[in-house]
Amino acid sequence: MIYTRTIRLLGAASALTLAGFAPATAQELRLDTILVTPNRTPTEASKVGSKVETVTSEEIEQRALPLVVDYLTLLPGVSTSSSGGLGQETGLFVRGADKKYVKTLFNGIDISDPTATQVQSSYEHLIMGGVSGIELLKGSQGTLYGSEAVAGVLGISTLDGIEEGVHHEIFGEFGSNATARGGYKLSGADGTGKAALTLHGLTTDGISSARVNGHPLVDGDPNRLEDDFYRNFTGTFAGEKQVGEYLTLFGSGLLINSEGDFDDSGNPPTDNELNTGKSNQKAARLGATLTLLDGRFRNTVSGQIFEMDREISSAGVFGGFLSPFEGHYLGRRTKIDYQGEFDVADWATLQFGADHERQSAAVTDNFGTDTDDDFDLNGVWTQAVLEPLENLTLTGSVRHDDHSEFGGHTTWRATAAYFLPDYRTKFHGSLGTGFRAPSLYELYAPFAGNPDLDPEESTSFDIGVEQRFFDDRLVADVTFFLLDTRNLIDYSYSTFSYVQIPGTTERRGVEASLTWQAASWLDIGASYTYTHTEQPDGERRPRIPLHDIVLSATVRPAEKWTVSASARGVINVNDRIALAGGAFEDVKLKDHLLVNAKIAYHPTENSELYVRGENLLDQDYETVRGYGTPGISGFAGFRMKF
Repeated sequence: MIYTRTIRLLGAASALTLAGFAPATAQELRLDTILVTPNRTPTEASKVGSKVETVTSEEIEQRALPLVVDYLTLLPGVSTSSSGGLGQETGLFVRGADKKYVKTLFNGIDISDPTATQVQSSYEHLIMGGVSGIELLKGSQGTLYGSEAVAGVLGISTLDGIEEGVHHEIFGEFGSNATARGGYKLSGADGTGKAALTLHGLTTDGISSARVNGHPLVDGDPNRLEDDFYRNFTGTFAGEKQVGEYLTLFGSGLLINSEGDFDDSGNPPTDNELNTGKSNQKAARLGATLTLLDGRFRNTVSGQIFEMDREISSAGVFGGFLSPFEGHYLGRRTKIDYQGEFDVADWATLQFGADHERQSAAVTDNFGTDTDDDFDLNGVWTQAVLEPLENLTLTGSVRHDDHSEFGGHTTWRATAAYFLPDYRTKFHGSLGTGFRAPSLYELYAPFAGNPDLDPEESTSFDIGVEQRFFDDRLVADVTFFLLDTRNLIDYSYSTFSYVQIPGTTERRGVEASLTWQAASWLDIGASYTYTHTEQPDGERRPRIPLHDIVLSATVRPAEKWTVSASARGVINVNDRIALAGGAFEDVKLKDHLLVNAKIAYHPTENSELYVRGENLLDQDYETVRGYGTPGISGFAGFRMKF
């Protein structure tokens, strides 16, 4: 009994080890699916009031896409942008809020970059090698996760679906633009724990990020510009081990080395063969869970470190002379975290915790604008999880953070989930607040920094209903959401520094999704997202589609064969370009329909040969004004397990 309870609560120890995903179609959840992100502890999906999207290990194998964002963009309420091909700067938007408002945890490690203009994760470098499960928790989650958890929390795991024994897996893929990727995974599990080690590499000649006369570049064009190459090597490790009846140890590590070309930004972007960037991300996390009082009292302590070391080398021509730029950016985050859980009664659990975080960033360049700064952030929080009635789950939480620069800030959250088993209906809703602490760059950057900045604040609300039909083979969900952010931090061209912008930026919308196991050989999925955004000046936020539609299907036409396809339509999206004198102009981007497909043959139960295609309609489109996107592309690959 003690062992069973300890393993069940290990997700609380690892914070975001997304344990126990059951196979699911598209993004809908089985009622017995176990989620970790909503309450920082394993919770049945039927008892979660917040809206959560998942990507399962089954879906990852079905699609074989290269990047984490390739899967996220198929989820309701999520859109992405990219300044070119693989390895170029990538934006992530959740319910109309960009990536600086999304907390991202890789096996429980915060992987956001302290050296960035705003603290945010580099999604362009997150390749899928070893990733076996994803959870996206939507809404402001400041009480459980602190700063940056304004639009949601993204949890990425490499420990899902590991079976007992020792297992090896190799995979490889080759295709368009001289793209190749491959890797190796070693995993194992026994009655007391599990572990996984992955090595994954990706290389591509790429495409040119810059465009010519508003058209994609093609071979044979006399004005063809330089392709922007990209290389990535990623290594991951994660494991957990029960030691005796009451103690469980866990740990994880991450290494990402990347290198590539990039083009000059501007209006329009221009090709520059002298621009290169390198980054080295290293992270580790260790912790332990101690279970007391017959499993009623769980205590988890963990420590983590993340380091970003990146270099930029570029050059431009000014006044007829070549002007090179060399920049080196070194950022570090250390964090110590405690979480306790006490079962007060069968229907009530009290959670509580405290954490200390330090961020530092050192910047050196050949222009003499060197900086070396840091700040501390301390937080305490508590949450009550209540089941006062059968099938009704309520949570309420509050948190207080103290920042070494701007002082204290308090956030709160409440959720409710009510499941009617006779009707297979679940009502869910959440209301919460969040905040984004100003980054080290916004506080202390030479000339532009402003140490008097306060945090940005947010309030979010969502309410929805999930309905199941035909023995849960058809699942539909409709959710209304709003997300308001205040005290926006932005750069002022009148003061030449970062300032607080008064007013509220509003985001309103509806997410609708449906999955249907239509037959033993056919699964169908669909989603629609409507997102309305409005700034204090009345303008829309850029790069957010007003309408986003996704259709998907998986067909098993014969034994050993699987065909999967998806189509995503993006309608009515604008971008914002800079004009002279600090002015801006909104421009409309072209609507587009992206179709991807994969055909797989399984010679044996543990092997797969496949071909897949991206942008099969060869759409000419942009997600960032002036930057190219790949045309129709084809790939062939294999996967073997033994």
